[in-house]
Amino acid sequence: MTGALDGILVADFSRVLAGPYATMLLADLGATVIKVERPVLGDDTRAWGPPFTADGTSTYFESINRNKKSLTLDLNQQHDRVRAEKLIAQADVMVENFKVGGLEQYGLDYPTLSASNDRLIYCSISGFGAGAGRDLPGYDLLVQAMGGLMSITGEDSPTKVGVALVDVLTGLHACVAILAALHERDKSGLGQLIEVNLLSVLLASMVNQSAGFALGGAVPSMMGNAHPSIAPYELFQARDRALIIAVGNDQQFQQLMKALDLPALAQEVRFSTNSNRVAHRVELKEIIESKLFELNADDWHAKFVAAGVPAGPINNIEQSFALAQSLGLNPITHGQVASPINLSRTPVGYNAPAPILGADSKEIIELLNLDYPDT
Repeated sequence: MTGALDGILVADFSRVLAGPYATMLLADLGATVIKVERPVLGDDTRAWGPPFTADGTSTYFESINRNKKSLTLDLNQQHDRVRAEKLIAQADVMVENFKVGGLEQYGLDYPTLSASNDRLIYCSISGFGAGAGRDLPGYDLLVQAMGGLMSITGEDSPTKVGVALVDVLTGLHACVAILAALHERDKSGLGQLIEVNLLSVLLASMVNQSAGFALGGAVPSMMGNAHPSIAPYELFQARDRALIIAVGNDQQFQQLMKALDLPALAQEVRFSTNSNRVAHRVELKEIIESKLFELNADDWHAKFVAAGVPAGPINNIEQSFALAQSLGLNPITHGQVASPINLSRTPVGYNAPAPILGADSKEIIELLNLDYPDT
């Protein structure tokens, strides 16, 4: 069965996370993705571990490079630069996250390439944009810090998110932009330059927190697990352990109060509306936890589920996969973490794990006529 992007050729000159995540999504959807890597070392993430798979492969690298083919090229060598040019000349999409301007010395920048291939969609990913921030290193942790995410995460000290979330979000934004450019090219016949940077993605992705500042001048601070605009919407301690209660409207709050055997509390002015509950967040939490101490978390969870109250335990990764499996979501398929995308006619594919470095070089060079020399 062909994928939705069958027939699309992607030249992937990106490495680490944001770019490879975007190109993996394209590969999952059926595009042919040629991952161009430096000889010997390859993508940095090939060495990132532990953990490693049983055969010694970095699970980090595996997580973002399935369904791709690996071509090794040394861009400092003339014959490999020619191969790169020939590959890109046939490609629909090129993705790169070199240092801003870093590909100009090889003649692989957008103005040069688009002159001979005006259908090329060229996606450039950077940390802080192509302007004054062009020389700043674009690592996720730095952007979480400099972009403000750490200032609103944690309780006693600024805390990073437990995964490189900004890179993932940037990869998603890059993929959306590429799909939009492919659609527009169907009408105009022309490609275009796409520029995505981690800082701008983070600022946009902090949605309500960013809008609170941009539109209202509010500078948020760390609130731990609490929500700045909703209550009760945080972690609560039961008799044996904590659980999450995530009440999003007045009706759910009334259901929560009934489940806690405190129905009258929902009618009190200080708790009758969300805004009032936010204003009285601390005392509301004390009241709720005084009741939660009567039972264990699992007992309360069962009561809340029966009452239609959004609540749940704090699972570790193993427990979260078990939950997804119990719900029929098949979180691991074909020996890989499943894509969350489900298409009824052109489903995503799991055709191959992440490639061995350079394993497909000869095949690609011959197939695309990139002049593979005799050895």
